[in-house]
Amino acid sequence: MKKVILSILLIITGAIIGISWRANENAKKRCENRVENQKLLANSNMGTQSESNIKDSLNISSSTPNMSPVNIIQQYEKGVIGLFKKSSSSVVYITTSAYKQDYWSRNVYEIPVGSGSGFIWDDKGHIITNYHVIKGVDKAEVTLSDHTSWQATLVGVAKEKDIAVLKIEAPKEKLIAIKKGSSDNLIVGQFVMAIGNPFGLDHTLTTGVISALGREIQSQAQIPIRDIIQIDAAINPGNSGGPLLNSSGKLIGVNAAIYSPSGASAGIGFAIPVDVVKWVVSDIIKYGEVRRPVLGVGMMPDYRAKAYGINDGVVISYVFPDSPSEKSGLHGTTKNELGDIILKINDDKINDSNDLVLSLEKYKPGETIKLTIRRDNKQFDVDLILGASN
Repeated sequence: MKKVILSILLIITGAIIGISWRANENAKKRCENRVENQKLLANSNMGTQSESNIKDSLNISSSTPNMSPVNIIQQYEKGVIGLFKKSSSSVVYITTSAYKQDYWSRNVYEIPVGSGSGFIWDDKGHIITNYHVIKGVDKAEVTLSDHTSWQATLVGVAKEKDIAVLKIEAPKEKLIAIKKGSSDNLIVGQFVMAIGNPFGLDHTLTTGVISALGREIQSQAQIPIRDIIQIDAAINPGNSGGPLLNSSGKLIGVNAAIYSPSGASAGIGFAIPVDVVKWVVSDIIKYGEVRRPVLGVGMMPDYRAKAYGINDGVVISYVFPDSPSEKSGLHGTTKNELGDIILKINDDKINDSNDLVLSLEKYKPGETIKLTIRRDNKQFDVDLILGASN
């Protein structure tokens, strides 16, 4: 009997303890809810001030209606969308093919080679793309933004700048030329847009910023292209030859290459500056090639010059008859002695043959330059009137 009474008392005590614990928990939750409500009320009271601070930081007047942070983002997006719509009509898709003959049947077949991007330069039908997009092909087809396709003819190329000019015979109303900007005042961090046709897809937009300036990449002619623009906007296979635009929708470069171990975008892309493209394209359209200033000399390969102990400057191997160099009295290499060594062009120091080629790009045929020459361990200056590559 005592055991039964003891059990009943234990059950009653447990129930009382449980009820008390539950009541304490409920009270604690009610207290926490009151604290949360007070925080929410305080935050709602601060909302006006927070929005005001955002507007002040973006230089937006407090009187501007309906300008919440969400609307600010939408305005930015509308700007990008508008730029894409205006600029994409100037961007083209290029497909290339080559002719192959069957070994046994001797029949000739057209084989697809690849694809790339380009853009309309003017209303005469000139299309700009990378040289490597059309390298080694027999046929190129250009598809405009309205999906009409046109056979293209090759006007000319500049291998050392990775630029090619094509031409299509399309009506002027279809040829919406891209707006051209400048690349001499670019700033790291500046907004950029890249438009192209990666992997054969229709017009694709990527955005980013200028990551660096003054980069150098190797051209198809194995001559460095300097002052390259580095961007973080995604560049993939098929983007080559497409335009790089600034926030005004103006051309500032031609997308040319990516740095990637996998072959796809890794956040490092390169574009050829538009100021370089302008003079290259102008010459190609006018002459079918780039008219370069020349000295009228043959240069000794750098590795051979080093074998002779020449570690700075460019050794002249031979001088062309009736050339600017012959008229200026320069000497070439003979069996008995090395030729003149070009150490400087005006103020540009010449360390190797690449320096010589890139320094000459700054000048036009007919201009006079000053060469600093070393001959028989004596150094002197020579004035020379540049000739033309044609």
